[in-house]
Amino acid sequence: MKVYNSILEAFGNTPLIKLNNINRGLKPAVYAKLESANPGGSVKDRIGISMIEDAEKTGKIKPGGTLIEATSGNTGIGLALAATVKGYNTVFVVTDKVSVEKVNYLKALGAEVIVCPNSVKHDSPDYYINVAKRIAEETPNSLFMYQYSNPANPRIHYQTTGPEIWEQTKGKVTHFIAGIGTGGTISGVGKFLKEKNPDVKIIGADPFGSIFRVYHEQRKLTEGIPYLVEGIGQDCIPENVDFTYIDSIVNVSDIDSFDAARRLTREEGIFCGGSTGTIVHTALKLAENLTEKDVIVFIVCDTGERYLSKFHSEEWLREKRLLKESPPVLRELVYKKRQTVRRPIVSVHAKDTVKQAVAVFNKDGLSQLPVMDFGETVGSLREAKVMASLLENPALLESHIEDIMEPSFPCVDEKTDLHAVKKHLTESPAILVTEYGRIIEIITRYDILEFSDDLI
Repeated sequence: MKVYNSILEAFGNTPLIKLNNINRGLKPAVYAKLESANPGGSVKDRIGISMIEDAEKTGKIKPGGTLIEATSGNTGIGLALAATVKGYNTVFVVTDKVSVEKVNYLKALGAEVIVCPNSVKHDSPDYYINVAKRIAEETPNSLFMYQYSNPANPRIHYQTTGPEIWEQTKGKVTHFIAGIGTGGTISGVGKFLKEKNPDVKIIGADPFGSIFRVYHEQRKLTEGIPYLVEGIGQDCIPENVDFTYIDSIVNVSDIDSFDAARRLTREEGIFCGGSTGTIVHTALKLAENLTEKDVIVFIVCDTGERYLSKFHSEEWLREKRLLKESPPVLRELVYKKRQTVRRPIVSVHAKDTVKQAVAVFNKDGLSQLPVMDFGETVGSLREAKVMASLLENPALLESHIEDIMEPSFPCVDEKTDLHAVKKHLTESPAILVTEYGRIIEIITRYDILEFSDDLI
């Protein structure tokens, strides 16, 4: 077993994983270059150590200095890991589009994090890159790393990522797909692969709203439009994007990016971020028109753990109107109700008295109650019917509930389509929700009206 002297020696040499499920029915072999296997969980680990060592060799940073960078999170993490080992301070400027997981990761590594609005244009003083430059100018013994023009960025991919892919595919790679953010990965890997075989196609996967595709095809600068995918795309052209090595650029929507990322996670076990989804979607569309002789390699940019509060959350996707799935199910309604109504199921027992049931109706303002014994439903009570019975016979107050209760409310599994749930509620005033046979919630007609507006 190899022993590393520090975490810095563990960067690179990431595995190449063959896809078997998400690409079923497609002819080419499709491989994922698992950059999320780096110590910091992303492809940007490579450039973090590369840029620092380059700065040390050229004398741009002195011991104990401060490294400053504008980042969507991953480059910051790569820099922070290396800086921790080497004894540098770090300050990172991010936009408010960056996930809370990335921000917390940076802070856990001891970095200072400044958050800027994502909506401002690149010539604004509040643009995150401009803020980082200003902080560097005002901080003694500091260096603005600026991954967008730092030559150590594409160089490390030329020296490591490209050769790894060539060796792992035994020189058989025919198509390489990466996102375009700073341009380092696609330019560095593209240069290496093109030198080995000029016929290798280098394809950029880019969000709708980014300006890269129009610029690549027409050499025309346009105005960027906001999108939700993090880490790729731009509203200006970084120096490190070398279009010489890029054959084509494909635009992908947020919804297709997030759907592909979730599919790669669920069908291949490769837990990834949204930018990887952009790349995967591009790879699968490309593969539809290729043959058995083709070999596609794409970059898995980072891990999905950085987006648990975003597109790996169905609630976040639904809020953004980006959820691609089968019709909404009952558990989603249960979740929404529990966000507002924070109490366990209110029930009564068969041996309780009717008087006790009336007290529960009055105390909790309920119109129906399940009758439950030992976690099982044995009957139900409806307030209107109970009160009508008491008007005719007040002596029933001292009777047991089992003497007047009605049949149980239907038990419906949490995975049931909400449209089917509505049919149940046309026949019964309430249903009991079950999770693997265990009753976890009661849903009434009122709940359907109150909480299902944006689900159905």
